[in-house]
Formats: sequence, structure tokens, C-alpha cells
Amino acid sequence: MKYIETQTLPSLGHAEVRIIAHTPEAARAVAEALRGCFAGAEQRSYPGLDGDTRLHLTVDTATPAGPAARPWLAASLTPVGAGAHSDET
Repeated sequence: MKYIETQTLPSLGHAEVRIIAHTPEAARAVAEALRGCFAGAEQRSYPGLDGDTRLHLTVDTATPAGPAARPWLAASLTPVGAGAHSDET
């Protein structure tokens, strides 16, 4: 089942990230990796419907977290003409 949230968009230059994992530790590890690349606000975690963990955080996409993040960010840019994956809209 596809879950679609109806919320207002984050402010310009920011992205809302939703992480769903089996354990809180796994969700925190992913959030920590994102914070290594982007400046961001505190994370918010919630229990999931099936005993999973849902972690939400806002990242500032206009402000890299530090100089070490820049080479990775530049290399990870999507090539022009690459579309969404089959399960994305």
C-alpha cells in the first residue's frame, strides 16, 4: 500500500526526510549519515504501525554540513534526463 502524506512543502532550500526502519538504531544511523552531508534540524522519531521506527528530519539542502560533504554531493547529482524510478511519482 502506498502512503501519501498531505502536508505543506518545506521552505525553499530544505527537504523533509522520512526514514522507516526495523530498529531505532538503523534509523538513527541513516539520519547521522545525512547530517554528515547536510546541515539540519533535530530529528523526530515515532513508533510505526508494525513495530517499526519512523524518523523524520529536516535538512538544509543549500548548506552542506562541511567541506568533506561537497565531493560526495557533486558526484551524486542526477544526470540530466534521468527520470523517476518505477515506484516513484
